[in-house]
Amino acid sequence: MFSLFRYLKKTDYLKLIICVGLIVLQVWLELKMPDYTKNLTTMVNAGNASNALVWKNGGLMLACAGGSLVASILCTILISNLASGFSKTLREKLFYKISSFSHSEIKKFSSASLITRTTNDVVQVQNFMAMGVQLLIKAPIMAIWAICKISSTDVSLTVAVLISVVLMVASIGVLIGLNLPRFKKIQKLTDNASLVTQESVSGVRVIRAFNAENYEEEKFEKVNKELTSNHLFTSRTMGLLSPILTLVLNGLTLAIYFIGAILINKIAFNGNASEMVLLRATELGNITAFSQYAMQVVTSFIMLVMIFIILPRVLVSSGRIKEVLNTASSINDGENKAEETGKGEIEFKDVNFRFNDSSEEEMALENISFKIEKGQTVAIIGATGSAKTTLVNLINRVYDVSSGIVLVDNKNVQDYLLEELNQKVAVASQKAVLFKGTIKENVALGEKEPNEERIIEALKTAQADFVFDLEKGIDSEVSQGGTNFSGGQKQRLSIARAIYKNAEILIFDDTFSALDYKTDMLARKAIKEKMKDATIIIVAQRIGTIKDADVILVLDNGKIVGKGTHAELLNSCPLYKEIALSQLSKEEL
Repeated sequence: MFSLFRYLKKTDYLKLIICVGLIVLQVWLELKMPDYTKNLTTMVNAGNASNALVWKNGGLMLACAGGSLVASILCTILISNLASGFSKTLREKLFYKISSFSHSEIKKFSSASLITRTTNDVVQVQNFMAMGVQLLIKAPIMAIWAICKISSTDVSLTVAVLISVVLMVASIGVLIGLNLPRFKKIQKLTDNASLVTQESVSGVRVIRAFNAENYEEEKFEKVNKELTSNHLFTSRTMGLLSPILTLVLNGLTLAIYFIGAILINKIAFNGNASEMVLLRATELGNITAFSQYAMQVVTSFIMLVMIFIILPRVLVSSGRIKEVLNTASSINDGENKAEETGKGEIEFKDVNFRFNDSSEEEMALENISFKIEKGQTVAIIGATGSAKTTLVNLINRVYDVSSGIVLVDNKNVQDYLLEELNQKVAVASQKAVLFKGTIKENVALGEKEPNEERIIEALKTAQADFVFDLEKGIDSEVSQGGTNFSGGQKQRLSIARAIYKNAEILIFDDTFSALDYKTDMLARKAIKEKMKDATIIIVAQRIGTIKDADVILVLDNGKIVGKGTHAELLNSCPLYKEIALSQLSKEEL
């Protein structure tokens, strides 16, 4: 938990130091009040109280109470400001860290878990900072200071307080021990609940289409029930602390008055009545002050209990946050030491690749070697699961090769700065991803001042003419995930985004699959004419989409089993011919 404090700013440390000073002042003022109570009690019982002395001691008590209140308010304002700023810093750190993760790290944590860590877990830490840190500082200071004052009085009264403290500590320890594993489980179950909810909301159309509402409800109910049962267990067990503390507090009060009565009765009459009255008044004043000190000690432990109620969950949350922040991305900037030559050239040399969670024998890609010249259109085709997308993902380092080299412009992709490499490559991904905003913002993604003429040109090239029929044109709203557009419309907007980037290398990863044959043909023709100097890679399942490519690569189980033009592959590659005949007749071929 406290290792996260390294993300505090210098001004935050200054605020924390001021808070500690205010807390010490607050404790000192609160512990001064029993002294004035003792004076008043002694004077009243001794019969020598005057109005002036009563007003003086009463006024000092009010001043202490007022000063403590002001110190508490100032401390709360500072610590709340500190907690809000700290949570902002943590969210920023987490967001930037997650943004740097490769697919391997995202897969390791899961998107639902990363969202929970960035929101729920950070809120837990923020709440602890706002309330817990203040109590964590105040409670020990008050308890130690009050015990020091108590120990200077009667030993039997001190023992009574120490017994009460031991009982409270033992109770807290047992309950925390029971609940800590449950708190860890609760955070994991919260991840599961987020995952199920996320899947149900994003897949609501499919769920309704298959009448699977009851199935999804049962799945959510199972996760929710387990989460609720763990919450109930922790709430019920931690709820035992309140009655235990109340019992200890009342028992201590009775013990103090019982012991105090015995001590007062022990004061023997020595013949001087006024002296005996004064001694008894003094003893009564001491007991009154002692009872207040004892209450301060117990109050301190009650504050600690409040901390211990939230601390286990905070420790789990902070551990989950640290796990993300301490995870190094497997894809990092290269040293940028090599010089690049050429423009838009791609070469694979003896490339092998396997996923991190796969065994050494389970290679996704094996012995991949080919070269793409500048301005060429290269197509990749193969059965589902033949690693077509994995292959193109090695170009812009979504993954890194297990062995071999991928060159872009005769420079190893691992030597590039990631920003520089991504500037060279534009990708229209297999799944058309759109963001909430406008069409203009989606096509010119990341640009603060988009060029509207280029946006319109890119949309026309991508055959996204439907945009111009909308009331607001390129300023039309895009809902979250682009759900207000059809699959084909989303794909055309995704293609337009790649064209607008005007990169040296364009990768269309099965991007034409939702388009009709005519729109597919028109889009590819327009892209070829518009991006004459660009190297184009098309991953597709349809023969009609790729048959005009300069080079076609045929993949089967992660291996290249065919390479050439459409006509060459019909004669030399049985797999390609089989795929072609399954889609077109012999006459069409």
